[in-house]
Amino acid sequence: MTPLRRNVLSLLVEAGEPVKAYDLLDRMRAEDKSAKPPTVYRSLDFLMEVGLAHKVEALNAYIACAHCHDKGGAELYICGRCGDVEERHGVPEPQNAPDGFETDRSVVEHYGVCANCR
Repeated sequence: MTPLRRNVLSLLVEAGEPVKAYDLLDRMRAEDKSAKPPTVYRSLDFLMEVGLAHKVEALNAYIACAHCHDKGGAELYICGRCGDVEERHGVPEPQNAPDGFETDRSVVEHYGVCANCR
């Protein structure tokens, strides 16, 4: 874990909500003017690969991973009103995967309205 990766993870945790890569870059540039987009994206790729972050595809944003996913993927519940994202454990293996398909990682996104917005 390099200092740059640790910094990106720290920014994700501090945000407590989905953060776009360029917003992370802006926060990093407050401390280090030399920060560039490729370094942020490489750090995010690493954090996702080791299970410390997830990309919320619907929002094109990233969140820190709140759970260990030893035996399963993540399920993200996304509120369409307030944008809140809650993470839960997913199933160990997709139920309808093609024969012989080996899953490396899995993230399922559910869209709806959270309890606070209802």
